[in-house]
Amino acid sequence: MLDWISDANLAALVGLVGGVMLGLAARLGRFCTLGAIEDALYAGSGLRLRMWGMAIGVAMIGSHALMASGHLPAAETVYLRLGWNPLASIVGGLLFGYGMAISGNCGFGALARLGGGDLRSFVIVMVMGLSAYVAISGPLARLRVAIFPENPADPEALPSVAHGLAGLMGGTPALVGMGLGGLLVLAMLANKELRGARVELFWSVIAGLAVVIGWGGTAFILEHGFSAIPVESHTYSAPLGDMIIYLMTSSGNNLNFGVGSVVGVLAGAFIGSLFKGHFRWEACEDPRELKRQIGGAVVMGFGAVVAIGCSIGQGLSAFAVLYYGAPVTFVAIIAGAAFGLRQLISGFAVAE
Repeated sequence: MLDWISDANLAALVGLVGGVMLGLAARLGRFCTLGAIEDALYAGSGLRLRMWGMAIGVAMIGSHALMASGHLPAAETVYLRLGWNPLASIVGGLLFGYGMAISGNCGFGALARLGGGDLRSFVIVMVMGLSAYVAISGPLARLRVAIFPENPADPEALPSVAHGLAGLMGGTPALVGMGLGGLLVLAMLANKELRGARVELFWSVIAGLAVVIGWGGTAFILEHGFSAIPVESHTYSAPLGDMIIYLMTSSGNNLNFGVGSVVGVLAGAFIGSLFKGHFRWEACEDPRELKRQIGGAVVMGFGAVVAIGCSIGQGLSAFAVLYYGAPVTFVAIIAGAAFGLRQLISGFAVAE
């Protein structure tokens, strides 16, 4: 598209920008999936879950505004190109949530912690990336496809809440999506705690905008470039594997959006941890903890591939385009995480 940069490298640059925004949100705004679930279940605080709601609402408004302007072809987005498999959303979400709780972080959270010097998260990132590729194209790929087949979506009936409601109620899917996003934003702002938490509110908006930049940037490259760049936004399962592969084969391989996004989160988290004075090297001293983190990362990687996205991929990027599977997967992730956290905290002991 441009003489000085290839389409693939430009996509990586778009991913880098959004990744930095998400990394900063994690370190400066405490934007974290598992942390939000833990706060809601055990600290009696719904603030960080409402941050997610705000980020989703902003991402929905921005993404559907791009659709309304003709700058984001809904049928080309990675989620709406495939038909929805409810079983994959439920099983994948439960596995991902459980693995997230057992390991103590999702892929995104592990990158954010690694950017702050936590070497324990390096293990999670590496193992999750390898596990994802075992399920994508490795020994378990055929089994995954056999159990959770992926079929192209019907172009006349995209698997989107906005498209479904538009067909029932009239209007355009883009307007329906913007309207639903606006209602969600208003619902989150109705909460006094979130309105008063200006730092958290600001970074939740930034996280939502990072997703919009991903969708809009890759769609722009597809429209104006010469390569078949996928229209995608941020997710942190397969891109962890992409990063590992690129580091080993860069002389014969190309950058992509996912690799740029991973590097961006690391960079943003590093900058944020320095700004807060929180950067410090940490390592695992307990073999049992290391075993738990490795096991959780394996389960997370496989679950994310089955569900076609992690807590960011389904919980933000897929939600932004109102993919049918997004709310189902997100609820399943919360349920799986709640199960794993209870196992860790109480061991399912029966109170006397």
